Formats: sequence, C-alpha cells, structure tokens
Amino acid sequence: MIRILVTAAALLASASALAADSLKVAVTTSFHNSGLSDILLPEIAKETGLEVQLIVVGTGQAIRLGEAGDVDAILVHSRTAEDTFLAGGYGTHRREIMYNDFVVIGPSDDPAQIKSVETATAALVNIANRKAPFASRGDDSGTHKKELSLWASAGVAEAQRTPDWYNEAGAGMGATLNTAAGLNAYVLADRASWLNFGNKADLALLFAGDPVLFNQYAFLPVNPERHSHVKHDLALKLEYWLTSPRAAELINGYTINGETLFSFNAKEVLQAAE
Repeated sequence: MIRILVTAAALLASASALAADSLKVAVTTSFHNSGLSDILLPEIAKETGLEVQLIVVGTGQAIRLGEAGDVDAILVHSRTAEDTFLAGGYGTHRREIMYNDFVVIGPSDDPAQIKSVETATAALVNIANRKAPFASRGDDSGTHKKELSLWASAGVAEAQRTPDWYNEAGAGMGATLNTAAGLNAYVLADRASWLNFGNKADLALLFAGDPVLFNQYAFLPVNPERHSHVKHDLALKLEYWLTSPRAAELINGYTINGETLFSFNAKEVLQAAE
C-alpha cells in the first residue's frame, strides 16, 4: 500500500514538472502553415525540455490572447500592432526572429496584368480597375493588415472593394489560398505559406520584390506585471533558443523544392532565463 502511494506521488510530481515546463504561444496561421513549426518544436523539446503548445490564430487574435494573459508569448508579424501591444504594457519586449516576404498570387494567365508593374500598389490598382477576383484574408491577421495598408496606399477605398470581385474569406492563410484557387482569384500571401500550399490549381506567383512586402516575424513575451500567472521565465528560455545558432541553422535550412521559406535575423540572446 505504501509503495502504491509513493508511486502515485512520484507520478504526480512528474506530471507537475511536465506542466511547469510547458508554455502556450500564440502564433500566426502563416507561420504554422509553412510547416516550420514541425521542424522547430521537436528540437526545442529535445534541447530545452520545453513543451510549446501553439495556439494558431491570426496576428490580431494572437495579440488579444496576449493582452488577456491567455498565452505566455506571441509570435506575430505586424509591427504597428506589436508596438501598440508593447505601448499598452502587455508585452515586456519585442525580439525579431526571422523574415520572408509577401507575394501576390493570381491566375497564371494574369488577367489584371500585374507581372509587369513595378510596385505592389500598382498591382492592386490593376486588380481593382479590372475588378479581377481577389481573395482577402479578412481576419485581422498580419497578412490582412498588410493587404489593407496596400489598398490604402493604392488609393482603393473600402467602398470600391465590392463583393462582385472582392471576396473576404474571414479565415487563415491556407483556407484563403484555397478560396483563391477555387475562384481563380488574386490573393496576397506570405511566401512560406504559398510554397507549402498543395492546392495551387491554376495559380502562380505573379508579383514579388517590392521592399514594402518585407515580412518580419517577432517574438513578444507577455508581461508578468500584467498577468502574474504567465510563465515568463519559460518564455525567456524559449526566446533564448529561438535566437541561438541552432535555431538559425534550422530556420535558414528549411526549404521546399530548393526554395528558402524564412531567413533568420535574430540577435542572439546571451543569457538564458534562470
């Protein structure tokens, strides 16, 4: 009987230790759809003992989860929203981890003729002028925020984006790409999600390279002064790994059909959390 009690206590202690080494991180659908998390998470567990539970949402929802203290950290890609998060005292700091770029995908025959334009805004002007089908995330994600800023720069107001050609999916990147494939429509996507997307149908990458399409991903730990229950020490331990040479090797080495999906640009954190 005593032996059973001791074993049960040991199991409870082990479960408690496991729980103590797990943390929740809200990440964007574009990051998750890229497949990179499947490469990183096993290595994080192996090298740090951390069990990282991903909450996969758009950037807007990830930030709201961070503000509510429902996660321990966020990994997102909308600098304006990140700065607002920090200014409100919801995060302790912002650490850049990696980047890629946004691209404009569309029908391979390119009815809006965006292949030859020089800027992303010119591409959107062409799409709007021809009322070519366009699929929008419509979900307050980082990609959606970027798309809206591009429409604003192009001088295409919300009232001009009418339902006869402008389709809001209200969904993640993969679902929105599926919508674009079904409608043979244009869509703004991050390069990683596009490369890892299986249902390309008649779609092709038609426009890229404008500096405004730069897409930075950043890691922001939730502020324990706002939410004392968050596992700030574990978030810092994860950040330490995400800025390490091993993370750089895995991120830079992740390719699909010979194409790199992300480029590591973190500054290494020199001290891990105690």
